[in-house]
Amino acid sequence: MKLNIGETIKKLRKERELTQEEFAEVLGVSCQSVSRWENDSCYPDIELIPVIADFFGITTDRLMGVDETKEKDAVNSYLEAFQKAISVGDINECIVIARKGVKEFPNNYVLLDKLMYALFVSGDDDGNIPEWKENMEKYDAEITALGERIMKYCPDISLRLEAASRLAFNHILHGRREIGKKIYESFPPMELSRERQMWWALEKEEKLPFLRDTIKQSYEFLKSFIWSLADADVVDVETEFIAIKKIFELEKLILDGNRPKNGWGDVWLDFDIAKRYALMGDTENTFKHLHLAVDEAKAFDNRPDEQKYTSVLVGEITERKLDFETSDTRPLCEILRDKWLIHDELDIVRDTKEFKLIIKELS
Repeated sequence: MKLNIGETIKKLRKERELTQEEFAEVLGVSCQSVSRWENDSCYPDIELIPVIADFFGITTDRLMGVDETKEKDAVNSYLEAFQKAISVGDINECIVIARKGVKEFPNNYVLLDKLMYALFVSGDDDGNIPEWKENMEKYDAEITALGERIMKYCPDISLRLEAASRLAFNHILHGRREIGKKIYESFPPMELSRERQMWWALEKEEKLPFLRDTIKQSYEFLKSFIWSLADADVVDVETEFIAIKKIFELEKLILDGNRPKNGWGDVWLDFDIAKRYALMGDTENTFKHLHLAVDEAKAFDNRPDEQKYTSVLVGEITERKLDFETSDTRPLCEILRDKWLIHDELDIVRDTKEFKLIIKELS
């Protein structure tokens, strides 16, 4: 059986930002010895194996690479448990799972990223976490340390960028806007993204799935930008209204109107446009879209574990209930009733019989 000692030593040495000379000095061996290990020309002497493993804080089996499959299976179990917990908004359980995983595999960057994510989400004021403000302060330093570690040492560029994005946002939430902005400014521009450049390297059979996946991602990006235009209080109500209507039109264009109306975003979209109708004094359309939001919230709370739909541009899409991520444990009907429908924009209809019936229907 081939041992992966050299590859492991090289990876861990670089994570520690040690040169071969510095690592050789730590072990009391020549720089040439370290170089030969890392090139797989030879293995370290047997008495050095536990010394090297102890230096990096790993087991000897891990150093020799003989338990990689075991680690992969264990990490996947942690990730599955994490996803199950976050799909129902159990953020405290997410933190417990991620900490347990990191304790067992302290140099696994996927688990470190999940821990950072869970700590960050525990400070989300949009969920139903009573101690969110306390969590923001309590975990700020740890989130920062995890983010900086992943950015500095993780070999996976996508994971580094994901952690960097979250770190930047965390800085901004804590009033360190310039630090966050500087991180964002280090990201490559959209035109240099993998999706814009990969086309030239693809074989013919790879092109269709690539195009469809990229069209779907681009649709999601464009939709989020339009929604930000509508919800960021940067234009007048009439322009917000037009922007939201264009989101409806965009979905029909890209998805052919085939996506089931049982998504979280569907509920928010109809609720969002109902608010604009209310501000413009159009109570008929206000109630039309509030009723649609109610129906969609019920559909969301009772959606299947998996659903598929197709369109010409994106092909077949599979959506799993388990893939949904939230910081709120409540059913969406309850959130709509107790959180969204209390918005001031709806005061114009709040005392009407029809509005009270909507509240009752959600109870």
